[in-house]
Amino acid sequence: MNNNLVGSDLACAMLSRGDKQIWCAVSNDSDKQALTAINKDDYSDIHPIVDYKGDYFICSKGKLWIYAVPVRRVELSQNEIGF
Repeated sequence: MNNNLVGSDLACAMLSRGDKQIWCAVSNDSDKQALTAINKDDYSDIHPIVDYKGDYFICSKGKLWIYAVPVRRVELSQNEIGF
């Protein structure tokens, strides 16, 4: 895989190599718009993408998206939040 791939191009490449589910910030406007929500702490537009057909990414609930930017969802530990 090309290390220079980002955004929706990276999501396409990951699905092509056989990844079954990719957590992505999604939008129907642009990759940049998909990430804008995350920057505003709005995580409602992060969905598990399971396929790419035609010109659309498909999330696990069947909704179609034009742009899907892979993001990392990780569990936080007590030390990471300073508790």
